[in-house]
Amino acid sequence: MVFSRVRYRIYVEGVVQGVGFRPFVFGLARRHGLAGFVRNESDGVVLEVEGSEAAVKAFLEALPAEAPPLARIERLRVERVSTVGDTDFRIEHSRPGGERRVLISPDVATCEACLHELFDPSDRRYRYPFINCTDCGPRYTIVVDVPYDRPNTTMAAFPMCPDCAREYHDPMDRRFHAQPIACPACGPRVTLVDPEGRPIPCADPIAEAAARLRTGQLLAVKGLGGYHLACDAGNERAVRRLREGKHREYKPFALMVPDLQWAHRLCFLSEEEERLLCSRRRPIVLARRRPDAPVAPSVAPGCRDLGVMLPYTPLHHLLLDAFGGPLVMTSGNRSDEPIAYRDDDALARLGPMVDALLVHNRPIHTRCDDSVTRAVLGQELLIRRSRGYVPEPLMLPFPTPVPLLATGAMLKNVFALCKGRHAFLSHHIGDLDHYEARQAFAEGVRHLARLFDVEPKAVAHDLHPDYPTTEYALALEGVERVAVQHHHAHVAAVMAEWGLSGPVLGVAYDGTGYGPDGTI
Repeated sequence: MVFSRVRYRIYVEGVVQGVGFRPFVFGLARRHGLAGFVRNESDGVVLEVEGSEAAVKAFLEALPAEAPPLARIERLRVERVSTVGDTDFRIEHSRPGGERRVLISPDVATCEACLHELFDPSDRRYRYPFINCTDCGPRYTIVVDVPYDRPNTTMAAFPMCPDCAREYHDPMDRRFHAQPIACPACGPRVTLVDPEGRPIPCADPIAEAAARLRTGQLLAVKGLGGYHLACDAGNERAVRRLREGKHREYKPFALMVPDLQWAHRLCFLSEEEERLLCSRRRPIVLARRRPDAPVAPSVAPGCRDLGVMLPYTPLHHLLLDAFGGPLVMTSGNRSDEPIAYRDDDALARLGPMVDALLVHNRPIHTRCDDSVTRAVLGQELLIRRSRGYVPEPLMLPFPTPVPLLATGAMLKNVFALCKGRHAFLSHHIGDLDHYEARQAFAEGVRHLARLFDVEPKAVAHDLHPDYPTTEYALALEGVERVAVQHHHAHVAAVMAEWGLSGPVLGVAYDGTGYGPDGTI
């Protein structure tokens, strides 16, 4: 029996770049005996499949059902096209240009397969602090532009060695088109430096850093989206010194623990709290502390909860494994300043506060502080939405009439860019009291607007005339401005988060705000 051949073109939009989607499509097409191609474009992934009608139908059913774990398909468009007689399936080079609608994956914690290799003495990436694959590793913090290809990331400065190139180009390999792919022969390196930036001679910078932490020293540690300030969580003197350096008197410090067993030693954990801790997002989870938790009193004075997180990069895993206990891992900044993420800025601002800095030479393009969350009644209640969540959009209950920018408030600032039904919330910016924070806000708006091709036609801002965000909005040209009362904004934000569009009764338990009558 001869089957007539058909060909279909499929457009896939959503989080489909940098998550192993093309090799998944390649394998799926081969499995169903289909020919054609797949490639990245600025608005997502485009593919064509050619073969029997039954094979194409089975392929289309499996495409969304079996997609990679990090993929998030938001829209599939299928159209029939003329057959061309392809005899194989191929992965084509990316094609930039056109409207940018592709969604970028957040940074993802190290997967189990990479962790196994990290601690396997026979593996060529044994104890390599930048091991990753298509299922894990840096994403948002290294992306410079779209489409998400290596030349458009901060890994462009690291040419692949032959071994990495072979893995990168093998569609059947776990690291096929893993843009941050690297190994000790060709990738970034870790260095321990003194507060003036001079390298500290040592055989193993991570082991030396752990040894210094055990003696009570303070270290700055370059992570995924910025620097942490670290010290022994059980050393009261070290924790007090850290508080003095950060000018942070009482606010609790976050803790990083080697594993889930250590988290249980510090806190009473529910199933949902365990799930949050172990998720690929790896947020700081607030949980009820145990009375005998082995941490210094100054870690969280007067608080019944502790903020705990698990390691989320290979460097963190190696450091915590070498240290063997909980570390304070707080944002690398002074109180109210934005987190340091550039090396020169970290030396200038953090160098005077620490005894050494554990650094690496992979640039961070976008700063991104740790996310903070908790479990309430068995559900997640996000407190600070940043690394691991951003830049995944929130889906609005209805499309915005025009592309818009919502500038946010002055304290704990987060802005949003809205296009269609997507609301792209920024990473945590923080309080805008300082010039550096205001610069970080402006840089963040420009970067997110470019990545998602949002040119605001309207801007929403707080009623308060002296907010930096209001000043920013009023300085924009060619946009419609919408002033929003502060407490109304809180209620509207909750409505958007929960997809509500009808009338509601909203209560904002908040401080003061500028009223519509011009009074506080």
